[in-house]
Amino acid sequence: MSNGNEIAVKYEIDGNEIKLTMKNVQEYIVGTDSQITLSEFKFFTELCKVQKLNPFLKEAYCIKYGNSPATIVVSKDVIVKRATKHPMYNGKETGIIVLTENGEIVERNGCFKLPKEEVVGGWARVHRKDWGHPEYMSVSFEEVAQRKKDGSLNANWSGKSATMIEKVAKVRALREAFPDELNGLYASEEFGVTEPQRETKNAVVQEPQAITQQPEPEVKVNEKGEIEQGFEEQISFDEI
Repeated sequence: MSNGNEIAVKYEIDGNEIKLTMKNVQEYIVGTDSQITLSEFKFFTELCKVQKLNPFLKEAYCIKYGNSPATIVVSKDVIVKRATKHPMYNGKETGIIVLTENGEIVERNGCFKLPKEEVVGGWARVHRKDWGHPEYMSVSFEEVAQRKKDGSLNANWSGKSATMIEKVAKVRALREAFPDELNGLYASEEFGVTEPQRETKNAVVQEPQAITQQPEPEVKVNEKGEIEQGFEEQISFDEI
């Protein structure tokens, strides 16, 4: 088998070729100096290839810290755009759930809250033209808020708690309403990780190409184009 750095995954998006290698993914996509494994590379690239995602345009992220398993996520905008383009999409409402000064639990549109109110959750309602009832999703703040080792909220969740929880509820509701289009696509807010900000201006980009995720387990893609973890399967890659 050739060296992992020589493996290349190629695919096309809108007529543009994307080429992903261990080297350019590590250098321009991962966003940290933590080294991804071959299995994580494969999972990430295969997800990008199957779902037609361009990580160089910040549509997908492979986030790695230390020796922890890599987290593979997509941009929230990818999820929203794919849902809204569906012919059956018929709008959405989103917001937050707050505990008021009077001790009331209130479901509120948008992300506005008063200084003395506490954000306890988020909600979203997605409508489809072919459904009699909307898809409703509510999410507990404590369930998804990301905390540091000392138990305090991290920077995003402490400073933008309403915005963060609203995003989580929105993408979860959209995924439930459009499972065929969005199954297997998760936003960074759902995992409490931050999208890398590493510069990509010097990257050699040949537009879309595939990369696969996760440590050690192999990857299986079913007939619907969904990625399944925990199954062993051979994945073919072009080699340079």
